[in-house]
Amino acid sequence: MAEEIVGLDFERPILELEAKITELKSFAVSEKLEFAEEIRVLQEKCDQLKREIYGSLAPWQRVQIARHPKRLYTLDYLHALCHDFIELHGDRTFSDDAALVVGIGFFGDDPVVVIGHQKGRTVQESMERNFGMPHPEGYRKARRLMLLAEKFSRPLLVFIDTPGAYPGIGAEERGQAQAIAENLRTMASLKTPTLCVIIGEGGSGGALAIGVGDRILMCENAWYSVISPEGCAAILFHDAAKAPEAASVLKLTATDLLEFGVVDEVIPEPLGGIHRDPAASLETVGRLLRRHLMELQGQPLEKLLKERYAKYRRLGRFREVQERKLSRAGRSK
Repeated sequence: MAEEIVGLDFERPILELEAKITELKSFAVSEKLEFAEEIRVLQEKCDQLKREIYGSLAPWQRVQIARHPKRLYTLDYLHALCHDFIELHGDRTFSDDAALVVGIGFFGDDPVVVIGHQKGRTVQESMERNFGMPHPEGYRKARRLMLLAEKFSRPLLVFIDTPGAYPGIGAEERGQAQAIAENLRTMASLKTPTLCVIIGEGGSGGALAIGVGDRILMCENAWYSVISPEGCAAILFHDAAKAPEAASVLKLTATDLLEFGVVDEVIPEPLGGIHRDPAASLETVGRLLRRHLMELQGQPLEKLLKERYAKYRRLGRFREVQERKLSRAGRSK
């Protein structure tokens, strides 16, 4: 019995073709037959199909890829790029929040402090991680590590991947808005280099609460917005099913945000997404992190803070265009 093909709707033709290629290779080996030419033709057709589909993705399709269950999460990056990592827990006020991973370790030869959202792979782990949606205690834990980075002059590396801060009653009662606001204020003037990477979802204040950095990098198929497409569609169109339409108007893709100056560089992904070639993706992310971190560490602290302030002051600039008013005589004509 053939295995059920599981994947995103728009990539099913690719997955079905890949399954046929795998089946043909397996049959050729088991029956000791030669199907090299047939496999080559199918592989060329599959490669062409990938270029056609993945080369013209709509914003909503990129959102779907950012949510792919096999996409790399913060701990995947930490285990691959850092060594001697020690995770720290608790906000010293209420409890620990597993939706945010924080700790100290080494990135190459540099001691660093790391903060990142963490989702789960299984149902049980997803519930333990609260689907990557932090509570106030998570943001307070993150702020504790921010101040630790400043105290010991360690660069701060941040991995962003959350649909948003947890909106439950308990979170609001424990000061969700205040925790986010305090993080924004702390990061704006943090006296240490801060490098942020949007690796998947960048939802609203939940992402921004750990996203005020000197450099913001964004993976090609990640998204970053003030609200999720579903939330936007529910508010504006009174229909969450119109999320694809909302994703288009929100301008939440890496290309859009690079053009607006919200992010500083787009990290290219393998065709089809990071999950299709994790090793190559980790190498690319590590290389770009190293380059940007070296540039930031080479700047005097005073200059770093001034440029960070200027960076965020530039966001949201607009130009007023005043239409020329027609004279009375002109209108009368």
